[in-house]
Amino acid sequence: MVGWVLLMVFPRRRWPAEVVSGWVIPALFAGLYVGIIAATWGKSPGGFSSLSDVALLFTSPWLLLAGWVHYLAFDLLVGSWMVRDARRRGIAHLWLVPLLVLTFLFGPAGWLSYLLLRAALRAHPQRLSAGRTH
Repeated sequence: MVGWVLLMVFPRRRWPAEVVSGWVIPALFAGLYVGIIAATWGKSPGGFSSLSDVALLFTSPWLLLAGWVHYLAFDLLVGSWMVRDARRRGIAHLWLVPLLVLTFLFGPAGWLSYLLLRAALRAHPQRLSAGRTH
């Protein structure tokens, strides 16, 4: 949650999106992920060849945790990219905050919504921008 709060509260500062949420927290999640996978490799039935095999993998609490950590890391990376991209494009941060929440909760839906916002900005820049020229 710390990374997401930093992205929402400090949109114009570089360190939240580029350092803390952009690599420090995701790197910690990645380390945890690698550790869990290394410790549990080959100890659980299932695999990646079908949906039922993936479901079988997630019957292991440790592999379920690894899957959750995977989502946490990648969604935060996407959120930090969205903040940096919006800053470069001059998109008002108030438009971005609900999309960050959506990305935290439903990853790809938040990212897709951001892409739609960018498209709307291209069509009507005067309504969505933060006052910067493009």
